[in-house]
Amino acid sequence: MKDERLLEQEQEGFLRDTLQKLLTQDSPTGFTDRVVELAEGIARNLGFETSRTNKGNLVVTVPGRETGRRMGLCAHVDTLGLMVRSITDRGMLMVTRVGGPLMPTLDGEYCRIYTRAGKVFTGTVLSLSPSVHVQDDAGTRARDEKNMAVRIDEKVRSKEDVQALGISPGDYVCYDPKTVITESGFVKSRFLDDKASAACLLTLLWRMHRTGERPQYDTWITLTVHEEVGHGGAALPPVDELLAVDMGCIGEDLSCTEYQVSICAKDSNGPYDYGMVSRLVKLAGDNGVDYAVDIYPHYGSDVSAAWKAGMDARAALIGPGVHASHGMERTHLDALRATLQLAGLYLELA
Repeated sequence: MKDERLLEQEQEGFLRDTLQKLLTQDSPTGFTDRVVELAEGIARNLGFETSRTNKGNLVVTVPGRETGRRMGLCAHVDTLGLMVRSITDRGMLMVTRVGGPLMPTLDGEYCRIYTRAGKVFTGTVLSLSPSVHVQDDAGTRARDEKNMAVRIDEKVRSKEDVQALGISPGDYVCYDPKTVITESGFVKSRFLDDKASAACLLTLLWRMHRTGERPQYDTWITLTVHEEVGHGGAALPPVDELLAVDMGCIGEDLSCTEYQVSICAKDSNGPYDYGMVSRLVKLAGDNGVDYAVDIYPHYGSDVSAAWKAGMDARAALIGPGVHASHGMERTHLDALRATLQLAGLYLELA
């Protein structure tokens, strides 16, 4: 019992540390090399073989106790973000969305601008009517791509001044995740979708390294890098079953909370494999995992992309309940623990 408690404490320490490391790395879709390098280093240090696809996905190979079936797990490490669309005459940066960030929540957020020459500048995402002392519509102007811009923290007064810094259209704008883990166990941060799940999968590798446990069958764990734009799962290792681990939805008439693992029965693209979903529900129920089964009304996952690309595999989706998705997100360590436990049960670690 004492050894088990020590193992759980070490596992949670690794989970927290890994999650914070992942969240520290800016990684909007298309700008993911550094976060993939980080995750790859973690997996290799744990003794696992890795490879990368041409699209940039990280694939970790986990030998099983038996052969005969090929199992797959995936999560994504790409996030929402912005990209410079144009530069105004006054030296502000107009932006376009990468993925689907909730633009009104970005008003006033600090950010970093990455140039192709390797320079990094700081700035703030603002409404084009930012002052209540000046603009009549400061409180009512739409917060969208046409009405928001980035104020650069440099002495610029014109488009030419900005160009002289090396900033140009196509440069990435990454806003702060503002990660906080509270004493009560809440994790507040942007981009918990889906770095919380990625941290769970890397922690699953840690547990296998620490205990010597292995899944029943050969398993490929993939961290994808284009999920937020819809095609992250379009190129995955060929497997018989695929379990996507991505954030669970909270709100309206959904059942899931920030303390549970969510098992998705259906999303915007249709139902998940009935047999797999039923097995996950039974595993959770039989083993005391706190879970909810839900239908996500506005959602797509790497499973959808994989199926549309022709993958012949049964597939399902689980993930920690995340509140305020694509905004200032929040979950609880309980949800991460439940997700980690259910993923381990699914793989039949022993």
